[in-house]
Amino acid sequence: MTNPNDDNSTQDALDRVLANAEPRTQARVFGTAQALQDAASAAHTDADGEQWDLQDRHALRRVAGLSTELEDVTEVEYRQLRLENVVLVGVYPQGAQEDAENSLRELAALAETAGAVVLDGLLQRRPHPDPATYLGRGKAQELKEIVAAVGADTVIADTELASSQRRALEDVVKVKVIDRTTVILDIFSQHAKSREGKAQVELAQLEYLLPRLRGWGESMSRQAGGQVGAGGAGMGSRGPGETKIELDRRRIRTRMAQLRKQIRDFAPARDAKRAERKRNTIPSVAIAGYTNAGKSSLLNALTSAGVLVENALFATLDATVRRAESADGRVYTLADTVGFVRNLPHQLVEAFRSTLEEVGQADLLVHVVDGSHPDPSAQLQTVRDVIGDVGGRDIPEIVVFNKADLIDDDERLVLRGLAPDAHFVSSRTGEGIAELRAEIERRLPMPAIEVRALVPYDRGDLVSAVHESGVLISAEHEENGTAVHAHVSERLAAELAPFAIS
Repeated sequence: MTNPNDDNSTQDALDRVLANAEPRTQARVFGTAQALQDAASAAHTDADGEQWDLQDRHALRRVAGLSTELEDVTEVEYRQLRLENVVLVGVYPQGAQEDAENSLRELAALAETAGAVVLDGLLQRRPHPDPATYLGRGKAQELKEIVAAVGADTVIADTELASSQRRALEDVVKVKVIDRTTVILDIFSQHAKSREGKAQVELAQLEYLLPRLRGWGESMSRQAGGQVGAGGAGMGSRGPGETKIELDRRRIRTRMAQLRKQIRDFAPARDAKRAERKRNTIPSVAIAGYTNAGKSSLLNALTSAGVLVENALFATLDATVRRAESADGRVYTLADTVGFVRNLPHQLVEAFRSTLEEVGQADLLVHVVDGSHPDPSAQLQTVRDVIGDVGGRDIPEIVVFNKADLIDDDERLVLRGLAPDAHFVSSRTGEGIAELRAEIERRLPMPAIEVRALVPYDRGDLVSAVHESGVLISAEHEENGTAVHAHVSERLAAELAPFAIS
């Protein structure tokens, strides 16, 4: 799908209020899709490399308006997600308007990333969503009029809808209705690249789809099983007693079992690599944070890794691990991980648990926050909640406010209140990168064992190993070898033991 030609279309859409909505129930939605960075400030740097993956991602574009999907959703048995022209809707309780507006702006950014054109946004104030139609019957009718007026083909609700709510709202507005979770799953489906990433996304999609299968008409009615009475359908109607939808559910469960096995089969290779790093006491640093906070850009700035960078939500799904070297010669790894978002579907947390282990088993966490975002405190809390879910709550953390070139002095003071020891960096201009790299190196864990050894000159490999994976305190060249004083791992200490000196 293509984004609108007019860069201001999303802002225009979100600035509009439903003209016929009552002020007491209608919250105005201001501003742009603020989870996305302004296009003028989202340029690449030399550290990002050639970005061939990004060019490949953008090589295929959808032409809007050429879909052949049936207009009447009641005639469709199974519907593939088709995002083109959308209207956003949300419900919020008294006193939560600002948070609801930020959430709807983020939903607009999600829809844009999935390939949609956002035409309008509607927030209704009510204590709880209507259990039948989410918005309530009256507002649902107003939504139907707006959808018809702007020419939308899809309504996106800013929550996870029950299957009955989605069906009832579709029956009113007469276009397809999807929810926030569906959009996030669709973005993951578009961006998954590795075999493991694709399997994780498909598993999450099937877990979401299974309780929501829907069908209409005679093809979905129960076939008669066993004996049919005189008043029944008669000969030829006796069947296995299973509906088409039940057959599909069984196929989905079978496929889910296959995917879970595939994901388990990927684990040994990843665990072996991680175990090898542990044996060699190579410290691991995980870069975690909210989606589109600039994690991949920061990894490129620190290591010139050249990983894909895009001004989009969930551009990175597959964990990228890169080797780095400290100023004193120690080797460590930096891992770029999948971003988080508020109300991240639990299906994705479970499906991507193996990928998130890079966060849960790291020695140090670099928590990247978009300093230019309107609600950075919510970003901090959301990410910390997910990190806690994957067992990383006790890992040492360095908070980094990225995109410092977009933050003025007053905003920096506010951010300092959220995290007094945070670092301000800009992957784009290079501000603060050297200081952050020094802080990472300072916070790397110290190897466990202190050794003093006189290493013969024909065992230079041991001296090199000390330089690479240990912390060398001193080294002096003597007549019979190199006298080293260092902190090293248990494995290396055992190899140095024959040459130990008091």
